[in-house]
Amino acid sequence: MSFEFFAPCPRGLEAALAAELAEIASRRLPPGALAVGAEVPGGVHLRGNWAGGMAANLHSRIASRVLLKIAQGPYRSEQDIYTLAAGQRWEQWFTANETLRVDITAIKSPLRSLEFATLRVKDGICDRMRSKAGARPSIDTAYPDVRVFAFLTAGDCTLYLDTSGEPLFKRGWRLDKGAAPLRENLAAGILRITGWTPGTPLYDPMCGSGTFLAEAAQVALDIAPGLDRSFGFERLKQFDSAAWRHLKSEANTARNTAQSRSHHDLLIFGSDISDVMLEKARANFKRAGLGNVPLKQLDARNMTPPADAPGILVANPPYGERIEVRGRNARGEARPTARELRGEDNGDEGFRRAQTQDDAPDSEFFQALGDALKQRFTGWRAFVLTSDRKLPGQLRLRESAKTPLYNGALECRLFRFDLIAGSVRQRPANGGSTPANENA
Repeated sequence: MSFEFFAPCPRGLEAALAAELAEIASRRLPPGALAVGAEVPGGVHLRGNWAGGMAANLHSRIASRVLLKIAQGPYRSEQDIYTLAAGQRWEQWFTANETLRVDITAIKSPLRSLEFATLRVKDGICDRMRSKAGARPSIDTAYPDVRVFAFLTAGDCTLYLDTSGEPLFKRGWRLDKGAAPLRENLAAGILRITGWTPGTPLYDPMCGSGTFLAEAAQVALDIAPGLDRSFGFERLKQFDSAAWRHLKSEANTARNTAQSRSHHDLLIFGSDISDVMLEKARANFKRAGLGNVPLKQLDARNMTPPADAPGILVANPPYGERIEVRGRNARGEARPTARELRGEDNGDEGFRRAQTQDDAPDSEFFQALGDALKQRFTGWRAFVLTSDRKLPGQLRLRESAKTPLYNGALECRLFRFDLIAGSVRQRPANGGSTPANENA
C-alpha cells in the first residue's frame, strides 16, 4: 500500500532534504518504496510504502518529522474542520488506550482562534473513537503516544498523523550542550550545503559541544541518526515490525562495521577556547559511538589548518553579543567571566561560549578571525552561520554565496567564503579610508 508523507525541515533546507531523501530511497530501499515529490516552503512531499516512511525516520538527518497524510478538505469555519476530523478512520491507526496530542499550524487562515480550531480537531477525533470503540483517548500534551498535526491554508485543512514521535533532531546522543545549541538537523543540512563529503578535511574552530563534528563523523561512519531512539510509528496499528527489524538490522551492521575501523582517518577536527565545552563535546562523541574526534583547546584567532590538504571550515559563532567564557584557557589558567568580575555570577548560570578577549569588542575578534582565514587557510572554503548580515564586512571578506536559513525562529545567513590564492585585494574596510585585505 502506498501512502503520502510530508517531511518538514528548517526553512532553507528544502533542497538539501529532497536530495538526502532521494539518496535514502536509492541506497536503503528497493525500487518504488519511497519517491520524493515536490519541495515546498518548510518541507518536502513524499510517497511510499510503510517501510519507506520508517526508513525516512531512521536515516534522515535533515527532516524534523515524517508526517503521514490522513485527509485534506476545504473549510470555512471550525465546524468544517471538526467534520473533516470526525470523518476519518482513526480507529485503524490507534486505539482509545493511546494518549493523544493535537497541534495546528496555519498560513493565511481566516479563523480567529487557532486554539479553538485545535480543540475542534481533537473533538472530532475523540468523538469518532467513542462512536467506533466505545471510549475516547486521553489527552497528554507532554508525552503522547499519538500526535496529530493539522495544517491550515486560506481555504484547505490537511490532517497528518505523526510517525516520528519526538522531533527527529533529537538523536539521543546530545545530553551536554552549550547555551545556544545548534539543532542537529540544521547542522546536518548545513554540512550538505557546504558540499562536504567523507574524506575531505572538515574543521570547526568554534565547535562548542560538537554538533557539526558529530553529524559529520556519523555520516562518514554510516551511522544512522535514528538508530538509538524510538519512533511514533512503533505505537501505531499499521506498524510493520518485520520490515522495521530488517531496517534496523542493516543499520546496526553498518554501525558495527564502522566501529571496527580506525577513526583516525576521518579528517574531522574541532577546537574551542573553552575546556568545559570540549569536555561536553567528548562526552557527546562517546554517546554517539564516535570514539576520539581530534579536539584542541584554542582561540579561533590562533587557528591553523589541521590537515595538509585544503578542506572545509564550518563555524557557528555567537550572534552579535559580547561573549564570555567559563573554564580554563589553553595555558590551564582559570578565566573569570565579566559577570563574575562584577559579582553577578555565582555558578553555572550565565555560561556562554566565547572566542573573544575579555575586553575586546566583537568587531576586533572577527577582524582577527578574518585575518587568520586569509593568511592561513588558502585553498579552503569557509562557511559561517550568523544572524548578523554585516559579518562579511567585520571579517573583511567578500562572500562567494549566502544562503538564508532559520535557526529556530531566528533568521540567519550561511555565508560562504572561497579562500583562493591570488584573490585577495585591497579596499577600504566598511567604507573607511584604511586599506584592508579582502577575499574577492
